[in-house]
Amino acid sequence: MSPKNALRASSAFALCVFATAASAQDTTITVATVNNGDMIRMQGYTDQFTAETGIGVEWVTLEENVLRQRVTTDITTKGGQFDIMTIGMYETPIWGANGWLVPLDDLSDDYDVDDILPAMRGGLSHDGTLYAAPFYGESSMVMYRTDLMEQAGLEMPEAPTWAFIREAAAAMTDRDNDINGICLRGKAGWGEGGAFITVTGNSFGARWFDEDWNAQFDQPEWAAALNFFVDMMNEYGPPGYATNGFNENLSLFQQGKCGMWIDATVAASFVTNPAESTVADHVGFALAPDTGLGKRANWLWAWALAIPAGTQKEDAAKAFIEWATSKDYIELVAENEGWANVPPGARTSLYETPEYQEVPFAQMTLDSINAADPMNPTVKPVPYVGIQFVAIPEFAGIATEVSQEFSAVYAGQQSVEEALEKAQALTNDAMEAAGYR
Repeated sequence: MSPKNALRASSAFALCVFATAASAQDTTITVATVNNGDMIRMQGYTDQFTAETGIGVEWVTLEENVLRQRVTTDITTKGGQFDIMTIGMYETPIWGANGWLVPLDDLSDDYDVDDILPAMRGGLSHDGTLYAAPFYGESSMVMYRTDLMEQAGLEMPEAPTWAFIREAAAAMTDRDNDINGICLRGKAGWGEGGAFITVTGNSFGARWFDEDWNAQFDQPEWAAALNFFVDMMNEYGPPGYATNGFNENLSLFQQGKCGMWIDATVAASFVTNPAESTVADHVGFALAPDTGLGKRANWLWAWALAIPAGTQKEDAAKAFIEWATSKDYIELVAENEGWANVPPGARTSLYETPEYQEVPFAQMTLDSINAADPMNPTVKPVPYVGIQFVAIPEFAGIATEVSQEFSAVYAGQQSVEEALEKAQALTNDAMEAAGYR
């Protein structure tokens, strides 16, 4: 049966149960999502879901920082604007514990919850209950121009150090031809540039807090990490990198303006797609870099679909989540757009599929995900869980402010020392007000 005409039979029965009720009520659900490529692609297939179930879907597609603000405001005020929210590993356990999300503990047998990668399932659960289903999962890794690396006379190690990355960035930078040796996130936002500088800090031995919840921005490890980042980006990065996030760097890389880009593993399908990338035939992959201290600059994340408690359309929302995060959806995309373009990092079965094993970045993505350890994210011990975030409710507000101070450094508006001093003070003040200290 062609995916262009119907969904797989394995999920058809469950969807038809919802279809009868949905058709009678002319149900339409509203989904808030991020403007990343895989989510945009999903919207293109929504008509098939509607045809199969009778459930209409309205999309609210937002830039990452705006999405986080909108869904957080909506769920904390019980605004009721959305029937499904796209959230991640930071929000899900906290919101699930607060009773703000509908448990996903009654999904159909055909959906096969046990097939979700353990790292993803664990990060989207609270007390063993799943509260969000991963549309795709990711870590971060190095994506680089193999042609420029060869021209520079260098060979990318499978597991590079930051020292090598800087050496390669210098060698590949060609200002006359608008080629930056390296493109990295500098955009303010705890999940944008904040995420990247946090994992960079991890690899330099830095941490957000010591075991007594004291901020650690006054320690030498943070100074080393931030100075390294700023010096490298000022010398070899693109102009205006202080405002570049995932999508901006993706565009630069696809246009051939970056020698290297360290970012989400999910980007691999876009930079290797000849229809979108001018350098598709010259992209290699490596693990995120380290400094020899035992921690790499890679994160663990999933963009996932969750249902806010209080929705009047819970059954329809669950039907959509089962469809959008299923094995069948993966096959739908594969048959229409090729295995390289399916949403990665969410299901074990995907990495057991022979066709997907032939995708050049598949194994590196899985290795990067498996290398991430949210229970032990830093060189020194910490009282928190999370790699590019600290899994406490106060983190989003604190880290957004800290990332703004760091972005001001990238923009040349203040020094590293000034930013770290401000980060130390505002973090400790917030933690004291919240009762941690």
